[in-house]
Amino acid sequence: MASPDQAADDIRQAGQRVTERAAWFVSGIRMLVLGIAVLLAGAALAWYAGHFSGAVAFWLFVLCALVLLAGVGILRGLTPVVPGEARVVQLFGKYRGTIREPGMRWVNPLTVRIVISTRIRNQESAQLKVNDADGNPIEIAAVVVWQVRDTASATYSVDDYTKFVTVQTETAVRHVASSYPYDSRGTGALSLRDNADEITGRLSAELTDRVAPAGVQIIETRLTRLSYAPEIAQAMLRTQQANAVVGARQRIVEGAVGMVRLALQRLQEEGVVELDEERKAAMVSNLLVVLCSEQATQQVVNTGSLYQ
Repeated sequence: MASPDQAADDIRQAGQRVTERAAWFVSGIRMLVLGIAVLLAGAALAWYAGHFSGAVAFWLFVLCALVLLAGVGILRGLTPVVPGEARVVQLFGKYRGTIREPGMRWVNPLTVRIVISTRIRNQESAQLKVNDADGNPIEIAAVVVWQVRDTASATYSVDDYTKFVTVQTETAVRHVASSYPYDSRGTGALSLRDNADEITGRLSAELTDRVAPAGVQIIETRLTRLSYAPEIAQAMLRTQQANAVVGARQRIVEGAVGMVRLALQRLQEEGVVELDEERKAAMVSNLLVVLCSEQATQQVVNTGSLYQ
């Protein structure tokens, strides 16, 4: 029975992540020439053995079989590596390294060579329906640009690194979308619609942490869809329109008050007319009606005096 210390060591070793390192290889072109030469030598030996009989012929055929087997083994070790791909070399279930240099390479013919793409990929998440920080249902989707950086981790740390990135992308998008409101409504708080750059930056940071065990690097994330869910879209649109109308009317009133104040000040400074407080109030009322009204005003000509 294992001791507690030994069991703890086993657990720590099992939890250690396999990281990428360079694999041993030699030039494939030289080994290709060597393999062809060995096969030709085996064929020549077989032809030569045909001229003998008895024990001599038997041993010559045995030697021929060994030479041909060696030639096939040499050719089996040839490994072409194209740009944008890597080969994870595995011998008897043990990681032996990764080949990234493109070209014809030769490794131990008994090894298994797993193809891993190191190209940059675009992956768009499904359109997700999430409740934002205010509880409003929204629809959101994102595109993620990523690349495999550690081929050993991508091969041995997860079952399928492509599916792993897909699941973690949807999880990160859901978490970020539920952490912030869709609209700040003028409060200045961080929101999904008004602070797209900050939101995508935080999404990238969270997704980087999530996919790090798979040896994947996140290059960029962008939101491709962000809107209210159909069931509340019309109501939220009316709310936004109402807020816009209120904001516009507020600007109009502020401008009108400034214009009235300027008119009264200029009349008083230039001595155009003397107005008591009652007439000033009437003038302010008329000017505000003219300036703030949404309908075109109609001129009225006063043919009497100022007080009639």
